[in-house]
Amino acid sequence: MLSFNNVEFRYSNQIVFTDLNLELDEGEFAFLIGKSGVGKSTLLQMIYMNLLPTSGYVRVNGYDTSTIKPRMLPHLRKKLGVIFQDFKLLRDRNVYENLSFVLEVTNASKKGIKKKINDVLTDVGLSHKRLNMPDQLSGGEQQRVAIARALLNDPILVLADEPTGNLDPDTSREILDILMKINKKGTAVLVATHNYAIVKRINSRIIKLENGRAYKAVIKKK
Repeated sequence: MLSFNNVEFRYSNQIVFTDLNLELDEGEFAFLIGKSGVGKSTLLQMIYMNLLPTSGYVRVNGYDTSTIKPRMLPHLRKKLGVIFQDFKLLRDRNVYENLSFVLEVTNASKKGIKKKINDVLTDVGLSHKRLNMPDQLSGGEQQRVAIARALLNDPILVLADEPTGNLDPDTSREILDILMKINKKGTAVLVATHNYAIVKRINSRIIKLENGRAYKAVIKKK
């Protein structure tokens, strides 16, 4: 479903990846770890093709960085859900409006939009907060809204970029539990993190970025 094939990527003269190879299967849950600045966010951006390899190619559900056209990018990105560390919610809109904004561009009916929003808010345990403004929510609740937003188009893959970076340990565990619940329904999940406490909680594949390449990693459980 996802593969990086002999990927090289550089910013100006700085090499980020060199001969990077990795794969993610349908429905798989995996962690992406590595030191700050090693390229975790860059790798995620290459998956939704906001960045393209200098050489090699990335393939996502049949879309290929070496052949994709700009007009095809929206179709690819509808199949992906992206969760950011800083939530990226619209501060002047309530929870429902933040979510409906995403669906309105798809020409979905009002009835269809309402049902979908109710469904995803129920999945993240926030159906009772649909009319709250972002500033009325805790950090964990804002991240739940961000997860709900990522689920609106029934993605095949959810990318989470440091989803617990701004959260306390208890809330971080809650967010991980929601991501695991999503995965159990069949959606693949890739979590980029340096929070080893959440990595140790579950048995899943761990991909470590180091020296421009991807390696299989093992972290001992406490």
